[in-house]
Amino acid sequence: MEENAFDVFVIGSGIAGQTVAKSCVEAGLKVAIADNREFGGTCANRGCDPKKILLGAMEAYELSKNLKGKGVAKTPRINWGKLQKYKRNFTVNVPVATERVLKEKGIHLFHQSPKFIDELTLLVEGKKISAQKIVIATGQVPRKIEIKGSKHFKNSDDFLNLKKLPEHIVFVGGGYIGMEFAHMAARAGAKVTVVDTGKRPLHAFDPDLVKALKKYSESLGITFIFEAKPTSLKKKRKKHILSYEVKGDIKIIEAHMIFNTAGRVPALAELDLDKGNVDFTDSGVVTNDFLQSKSNVNVYACGDVSDKNLPLTPLSGRQGYVVAENIINGNKKELEVPVVPSVVFTLPNLATVGYSEEEARARYKNIIVNYEVSTDWFNAKRINAPLYAYKVILNERTREIVGAHLIGPNAGETINIFTMAINNKMTDRDIKSTIFTYPSWVNDIKSMV
Repeated sequence: MEENAFDVFVIGSGIAGQTVAKSCVEAGLKVAIADNREFGGTCANRGCDPKKILLGAMEAYELSKNLKGKGVAKTPRINWGKLQKYKRNFTVNVPVATERVLKEKGIHLFHQSPKFIDELTLLVEGKKISAQKIVIATGQVPRKIEIKGSKHFKNSDDFLNLKKLPEHIVFVGGGYIGMEFAHMAARAGAKVTVVDTGKRPLHAFDPDLVKALKKYSESLGITFIFEAKPTSLKKKRKKHILSYEVKGDIKIIEAHMIFNTAGRVPALAELDLDKGNVDFTDSGVVTNDFLQSKSNVNVYACGDVSDKNLPLTPLSGRQGYVVAENIINGNKKELEVPVVPSVVFTLPNLATVGYSEEEARARYKNIIVNYEVSTDWFNAKRINAPLYAYKVILNERTREIVGAHLIGPNAGETINIFTMAINNKMTDRDIKSTIFTYPSWVNDIKSMV
């Protein structure tokens, strides 16, 4: 095989791309992988992993604050600079370690985002590369806010690398990223404002629990501005000015930094997909059940960039295995997606899995909705948790759990038990008859069903 010809060329070095590349090279194929950023992908370098490291200090702060005067003498202060330094211990070696592993397996590495020349040919690092199969696993990038002065927006990368926290921060977008960062910044001492075009934050989550989270967020000092459409952004010497429209009126807000947290979209713009005959939409590359491009059979897409995506690392890895299997053995493995949980790592966590109340009412003739604010339960009281609530939904006929929505300490862990229950069609009796450790957060679910 020619030097610049490969059996498989993978674009993107996150978990999905790495999974494909490693599986294919272990099967004896000649494999290359390319990335225009640090190898290792978003999650490990500049996403969920570093975010959770920063969150660790916030958890210690929150617990101390709630127990102040109840055995804890003083609430600690967040040292943002030292926290960032600690976080870098986890991220600084990711690219080097990732490259080393890939090279040791015999995978060829390129440090640039390729562009399609035709259906089987790419241009990368000034070289024409041919490949029998091309895998797009480029992940997602921040959604652009198309207004005058948009170049002055900061993004999630900038927040996760802030050496010093600004006095006043505005987050434009009240989704996962905006809410998580708002909670971190507020606890670290910044004045925080969240601006959103909708009527509430976190549109994909249960409205009753979101209402409770919003109220608690306001108690932290977070200000919300809803139904606000950004119109322009100006940069002054020390501050930025965001103009936005609310009900026909133009208003402004000044802050030291303004972040675009309006969500993320598939990273496809730089690939020249039209030249590769690869159809795509706003949801990603258009694929069949084998994660193969419908318009170019030589191309596969996996992870956050396929139209079968959910922006979750475990699912990206599963998609990577499906693509690798289909490249190696022919299209035999279809993507099967179980019920997948989702968590917003605010404090408290907000977690969901399965059907919402509205979806369940549309799907089943009769449902049972168990909804309660449970701050008087032992686990919440022992740490003086200010917010603990649940909404669990059952199919009344079968008594199977079909949806679970939690807010409170450890909700990001407890939701996994509900996920297992739904995927295994467990009933309320199945949960109640299971012996869990006591007193634990998971044991509380017996009282939720």
